Amino acid sequence: MNNIERYIINLYKSIQISHPEQLEVKSIANKLGITVKHGSMSFSFNDIVFLEKTTEQLAWQMFGHELCHVLRHAGNQLNMHYLFVQLQEWQADYFAYHFCVPTFMLAQLKEVSINVIASKFNVEHDFALKRLEMYQSKIISRRNKYVL
Repeated sequence: MNNIERYIINLYKSIQISHPEQLEVKSIANKLGITVKHGSMSFSFNDIVFLEKTTEQLAWQMFGHELCHVLRHAGNQLNMHYLFVQLQEWQADYFAYHFCVPTFMLAQLKEVSINVIASKFNVEHDFALKRLEMYQSKIISRRNKYVL
């Protein structure tokens, strides 16, 4: 388990979330004391996440991305070197994959496929594909770790 996975499992445990059916923007935001507002673009400022009006799936994915900025980042990106901004954006994307489709919940599924992930975790097909690739890569790497 990597640091982000550990952080996310502890975060979800702290707000009593353990099943995919509980993954919902408003509920999680309320439990974390975060305000969600809707507008023409997605960004975060202090403890407020602004989400672009879009599909439920994309809003969930954007919430995961913006939540990373709220919980794990500091500073105003408008005043940062662009390489540091790129790093924060990469970290927020990585966080979103693990937040929206948590590894500990994936491991509980009997069947793990793109369609199952997209349906159970309410994410877009491409997001589910990328998350499945990440999950399978982790499993393969764990197996290879013990092979001489």
